[in-house]
Formats: sequence, structure tokens, C-alpha cells
Amino acid sequence: MKEEIVMYCGVDCPVSYAFRAIEGKWKLPTMYVLCRNGTLRYNELKKALGVTNMMLTNTLKELEEFGLVRRTQYNEIPPHVEYSMTEIGESLLPVINEFGKWGELLMQNNGTTGVCHIKDEKVK
Repeated sequence: MKEEIVMYCGVDCPVSYAFRAIEGKWKLPTMYVLCRNGTLRYNELKKALGVTNMMLTNTLKELEEFGLVRRTQYNEIPPHVEYSMTEIGESLLPVINEFGKWGELLMQNNGTTGVCHIKDEKVK
């Protein structure tokens, strides 16, 4: 029997805070697409993800609140908004890449095949 069991921490725990920053169905996919493609306009991002307007809007707001995504609004004709990763957001790319490698192992283990385009840098 173990002497001490590691407990899942509360609000003040860095792990818990990080989990909250990326929890949700569309946060990691959104970050992945932005990391890989660089700056994108809203509709480009929506098309790349195949997500509804409401879900994407909420996801982007939450990522912006955590300081992971930058929103830049251009007040010109026609007006447009662009989204990009912040430096702290981009620091998650190596973790996402490792997650992709783990996903490949999981697929192999479960007898599933797939293609994953993992690179260490974003596409310019």
C-alpha cells in the first residue's frame, strides 16, 4: 500500500490552472491551428476547425482571457480581425507535438492508422 497518495490540487495549483486554461473541446485544436499557421482571420480559423461561430467566439474569448491568443482588430475598410498566438501560447507547441506523438502510439496500440503532420515550428 502506498504511503502517500498524490491528490489533485485546487485552484492555486499550477497544474490545475493550466488544465483550466486549455480545457474544453475547441481550445487545443484552436491553439494547434494557430501555432501551425500563424496569424489567421476569423473565417480562416473557422474553416480550418469546422466549428460553429458561437463555439469559436467563446473559445477565442477564453483563450484571450488566459493570455494565450492575441486578437488584433483593424478599423479599416473593410474592417477585419486577426488572431495569433502569444509567446506564452506558442510555448505550448512542443507539448502539443508530444501529445501528437503519444496519439500515434495510442492509435498503433489500438490498431488504428492515421496521418499526423507534426513539426516543431509553425508554418510561415
